[in-house]
Amino acid sequence: MRLSIIGAGAVGTSCAHWAMVRGIAQEIVLFDIVPGLAQGKALDLAQSAPLFGFSGKIIGTEDFSFLEESEVVIITAGKPRTPGMSREDLLKINAEIVKSCAEKVSKYAPFSKVIVVSNPLDAMVYVTYRTTGFPKERVMGMAGVLDTARYRYFIAEALGVSPKDVQALVMGVHGDLMIPLVRLANVGGIPITELLPLDKIQEIVERTKFGGGEIVSLLKTGSAFTTPGLATIEMAESILKDEKRVLSCSVLLDGEYGISGVFLGVPVILGKRGVEKIIEIKLTEEERELLESCAKACKKLIDLLTL
Repeated sequence: MRLSIIGAGAVGTSCAHWAMVRGIAQEIVLFDIVPGLAQGKALDLAQSAPLFGFSGKIIGTEDFSFLEESEVVIITAGKPRTPGMSREDLLKINAEIVKSCAEKVSKYAPFSKVIVVSNPLDAMVYVTYRTTGFPKERVMGMAGVLDTARYRYFIAEALGVSPKDVQALVMGVHGDLMIPLVRLANVGGIPITELLPLDKIQEIVERTKFGGGEIVSLLKTGSAFTTPGLATIEMAESILKDEKRVLSCSVLLDGEYGISGVFLGVPVILGKRGVEKIIEIKLTEEERELLESCAKACKKLIDLLTL
């Protein structure tokens, strides 16, 4: 079972690290076009195997033919955000990079499932989908798992409880218009509206929306990588182990929620075939309007692309 990760930057390396820790594949291949980068990162990771008992193999290479026989391919390649830069600013730069990666996936791993992490996320998943020509259930983006983890953590922090007991859902785009659903967030089954004042909840919602930007501004150079890497592996593990996890992922909507032709974060069931089902939940009128706003924002980005 081979897991391939394109891009040996901070997020790609984090994905490889968590994949080893979780032991989700017998062989992990890390790719990068920068000479020696993937090899060096892979060797460093491989040397940690005796310390926590990873018995598989990790390879670093510039040779994309190693994509062959990959069950799952993760695309993290692209330019990172810098302070003051929005995800949209990255659009044209990263579209060409992701398109090149997708062409290689299509050539060498035509039966793989693809998880896209590159930003602006929802547009880059669309680029990958169009370039590979894969069925929609085999192309998805990692966003909702990360955004939901941030939302859950901020709720737990505010209440002084274990994050494990917080359940929540974030839908929509991976960006400032994302929708952290308040009415479904709970702690041990207790709605957060019964535990926190509305002004505090709104503060948490806003912090979740700008969670990535907050980290970018603190780091000055670079962006979040530890949790994005683990969130991606959470998805890959559900596919590789056919766990049927219910996770929020960026997927192509084809009439669900009354929206078609764009990738948006919605709850899905992930299994060995990829996106096995899109779960449609009943939205309030306000939530539906917010999701439609996300769709319009995605369509504007897509219109700027030349594929």
